[in-house]
Amino acid sequence: MLLGLGRSVARLGSSFQPHLLASQKCGESAKKALIILAPGAEEMEFTISADVLRRAKINVTIAGLDTCEPIKCSRDVVIVPDTSLEQAMGQGNYDVVVLPGGLAGNKALMESCDVGELLRQQESQGGLIAAICAAPTALAKHGIGKGKALTSHPDMKRQLEENYIEQSVVQDGNLITSRGPGTSFDFALKIVEQLLGAEVAKNVAKPMLVTFKP
Repeated sequence: MLLGLGRSVARLGSSFQPHLLASQKCGESAKKALIILAPGAEEMEFTISADVLRRAKINVTIAGLDTCEPIKCSRDVVIVPDTSLEQAMGQGNYDVVVLPGGLAGNKALMESCDVGELLRQQESQGGLIAAICAAPTALAKHGIGKGKALTSHPDMKRQLEENYIEQSVVQDGNLITSRGPGTSFDFALKIVEQLLGAEVAKNVAKPMLVTFKP
């Protein structure tokens, strides 16, 4: 199953109601998000995050961890990224860096020096970092969010005992974490809320028949 989400999700987003960003100032540049896609990533967490952010008119770049070639996810869905992480890192700063979960994908994120460098730079600049499911353990591996409250998939709890909270989505400063595929909408909408405000998040959620929880 081949999904060119680097392009197809963009088309989904471009059909959404233009009034959603009425709260933004005229001429203000769009917010930028980078989603890192590694082999074995959890496709629901990736796809829902990318789709929801693009519905909010956030400029999403999907970066393959080591390649811009098609990447097979945890349930054999194959996704075509927009670019490679190396290329994406040379395209300026991002308002949010998003890490989907998935055990194999998360292992690759943990082992990547480029991911660690990017996350540390994002944190030092006060940029938003968002991780879901297993991915909060990649944050810990790279020394990100020390001392901050967070959550993850229950199976990862032992690795993240300090300041662990069992909620669907936890935000502590510039760090947003969430638990798994079933919390992906809440996770993505929380990112939208932080970048564009609660009203935009509410307007994005409504036509998807999702309840936004500020």
